[in-house]
Amino acid sequence: MNPNDKSTDRRDFLQQSILGTAGAGLAIASTSHVEAATSPEAKAPELVDEVDVLVVGGGTAGAIAAIQAGRAGAKTLLLERNAQLGGTMTTGGVAFPGLFDAWGKQVIAGIGWELVKESVELDGGKFPDFAKVPQRHWHNQVHINQFLYALLAEEKCSEAGVKIAYYEFPQSVEKTETGWQVDCVGFGTKRRVVCKQIIDCTGGAEVVGLMGYERLREDERQPGSFLFKLDTAHNPAENQLHRLYVHGADSTNSRTVTEANLTGRKSILAKVRASNQRLMHLQPETGFRESYRIVGETMITVNDYISGRVFDDAISYAFYPVDLHTKSGVKPKPLKPGTVPTIPLSSLIPKGSQNVIVAGRCLSSDRLANSGLRVQASCMGMGQAAGVAAALAAKSGSTPSQVPLASIHDMLREHGAIIPEIA
Repeated sequence: MNPNDKSTDRRDFLQQSILGTAGAGLAIASTSHVEAATSPEAKAPELVDEVDVLVVGGGTAGAIAAIQAGRAGAKTLLLERNAQLGGTMTTGGVAFPGLFDAWGKQVIAGIGWELVKESVELDGGKFPDFAKVPQRHWHNQVHINQFLYALLAEEKCSEAGVKIAYYEFPQSVEKTETGWQVDCVGFGTKRRVVCKQIIDCTGGAEVVGLMGYERLREDERQPGSFLFKLDTAHNPAENQLHRLYVHGADSTNSRTVTEANLTGRKSILAKVRASNQRLMHLQPETGFRESYRIVGETMITVNDYISGRVFDDAISYAFYPVDLHTKSGVKPKPLKPGTVPTIPLSSLIPKGSQNVIVAGRCLSSDRLANSGLRVQASCMGMGQAAGVAAALAAKSGSTPSQVPLASIHDMLREHGAIIPEIA
């Protein structure tokens, strides 16, 4: 082998480095050393940041929204209460995002697809053939290496000039003449953020709740999923993890999340003991499907969704069956051939609000519509649109609902997104 040809070894090296010894039970073969840069603010317990756009939540939608806002020239800060970006795909372990295609063609692209594509390519993985209409929707979900995705998302944030603050979350939000003052806290850190626009990508519209705007939530929620793997070493980009339903899972606050995690881990431990198999992989927390949703300027109904309604202010497509999980399981209801739902900008804007927009599963929609809209590719599409709207609003001194739709569409196209065809 030519010692200068590193392409052959790159995939093996990455998998060994990222998976480490957790999945294989191996001894540590070597130790690498890197030094973390220490910024002057690292020693200060109280900080002040003045930015154009504050993105709260670095999950499926939030990471994309932040990258887009940064690429659009907005000074952007991304707050994430956990330790990495990617949310459901990384911390939750649902590392097979979909759906980017519908009826033989790609309908969602842009920054989210860029990240997914690079994750697959860097891992030496395979893509489904979007030119073929699958018999089952999940056949065209893209299997990615969740660990690589988290690393690449951080890299793209850095390249876009996005500042990331892990382990922090807003405690209060106050309106100012030019936007918002947001007081945040993390362990050993108090941060005040003065910003022009906020993008709430928390999954449960938690910032919108702090602002006092109306939210909706069902008394009974879809179960969360705790993902794990028994028996054999897990290839994170090829084999799906096992899933355990955690009924009653509630992501409202730290106490309810703790209860969901404890319940899921206890059940998995019982499965390990009963099966006499090795536990090869365990995600760090429950993946939640459902929480609060905003009451937006437009609410997407299930009839809007299953009819493929093209809204006058549509900014991205969505595609997935109506997919409501219950205690008896899930029976996806596929959309009729040729149907591709759209997402309007006004469904991302809390009713009566200024200078705030949401993205992700907390968009304004009824429960059945939300069961299809909440999936990863759709959240990426709306995250990118929210990033554009917030960046343009910050630049013009307006609010997202006042930014000309043509300007939003133009910038989305410039950054590779696919725009719905509005009659």
